[in-house]
Amino acid sequence: MASLPLMVIVLAAGMGTRMKSNMAKVLHPIGHKPMVGHVIDLAAQMGADAMAVVVAPDNPTLEDVVRAHFSGAEIFEQKDRLGTAHAVAQAKAAFEGREGAVLVLYGDTPLLTEPALSGLLSELEAGADVGVLGFHAADPTGYGRLLVDDTGALTAIREEKEASDAEKAVTFCNSGVMGFRAEVMGALLDQIGNDNAKGEYYLTDAVEVARARGLKTFASVCAEDEVLGVNDRVQLSEAESLFQARARREAQRAGCSLLAPETVYFSHDTQIGRDVIIEPHVIFGPGVVIEDGARIFGFSHLEATHIGAGAMVGPYARLRPGAVIGEGAKIGNFVEVKQADIQAGAKVNHLTYIGDAVIGSGANIGAGTITCNYDGFFKHKTVVGAGAFVGSNTSLIAPVAVGAGAYIGSSSVISEDVEADGLAVTRPERRVVPGWAKRYRAKQKAKKAAQKS
Repeated sequence: MASLPLMVIVLAAGMGTRMKSNMAKVLHPIGHKPMVGHVIDLAAQMGADAMAVVVAPDNPTLEDVVRAHFSGAEIFEQKDRLGTAHAVAQAKAAFEGREGAVLVLYGDTPLLTEPALSGLLSELEAGADVGVLGFHAADPTGYGRLLVDDTGALTAIREEKEASDAEKAVTFCNSGVMGFRAEVMGALLDQIGNDNAKGEYYLTDAVEVARARGLKTFASVCAEDEVLGVNDRVQLSEAESLFQARARREAQRAGCSLLAPETVYFSHDTQIGRDVIIEPHVIFGPGVVIEDGARIFGFSHLEATHIGAGAMVGPYARLRPGAVIGEGAKIGNFVEVKQADIQAGAKVNHLTYIGDAVIGSGANIGAGTITCNYDGFFKHKTVVGAGAFVGSNTSLIAPVAVGAGAYIGSSSVISEDVEADGLAVTRPERRVVPGWAKRYRAKQKAKKAAQKS
């Protein structure tokens, strides 16, 4: 957390032409969260008390997402694309007159972490004026180079097009993320010109301006993958892979066993307790909570679901939004659950759909059972009481209630309530016609022979 007042400016006006998308680039998700949401949430985690987001004109969806993550964020439009310093200048009204620190982040850099930004903030808190977050690149081609003097102080940031051969050999590269002491930021921006190959106003030129004024500049270091910028869908998938690798490590270090980590996909908000076992090829959508000791068998898909301690799910289970699986309950193979409360110890083991329902504790739902919850206009509720037994291939026509301890015969269609401890069977009476099959086959064979003659 920052000890100085902290404002964060997020640059999110990129059109994302290379994404080949009708959606703003920064809205593309990583771990089921928009990239810009990752950046804004990190800023809030760092203790930002104010935020300005610079966007392209006419993008109400992006503005809604920004405010969903930071309700007090101010939105500024960059109508002309004249460089990063020009973009930051659009938010000048937000930082003029402030004291403390200002961080400039990018909405398409979703993998930044708190430790990476803490280095910037600590230097600003110690009295520095301008700082840059840098990384040592395996291949520096295309990046601006961070130039430091013999004391390690940052002297300049050189864009590759303006760099000499000696400067191009430098592998310490600019991430674009910068930190400023708020009191000097406006004056530095005012002195940045556009005398460069692209005719743009580079925010990075603030370093040389600050040096000319005798201000203290510095560079802090982070890992290269933390500042991966996303410009196309290839880089989007690279960022997703890095996010997933990070999420898997965090889950394992927190006490979760992943039997084949590279096949499990997490959401940004997945919560997993201790001693949980997750088998291969499990996918988590948003909003999943798993309590201690549960086991998720392979090839299951979970979204907006709460799984109780010791519960077992799958394989090949699909838990949709609103599924609540109680302690010790079992959801088996090819079972789909939606908007339903499967209470402690209940079993729904095979080839079954349970939607808009309550399945009481200890109840057993037989294979092939379905809750018929939708009449074409409205959803209706099914309630199965504690300890009830529902036989295989039963259709429960909602709204309907099966009392505690009741027994439903297999292949029944239940459209009226069943009392507690009662038996309901709706199969038609059995009828057997002796010799019918033999006579039928003979008749059909004779008919087929006549057609050939």
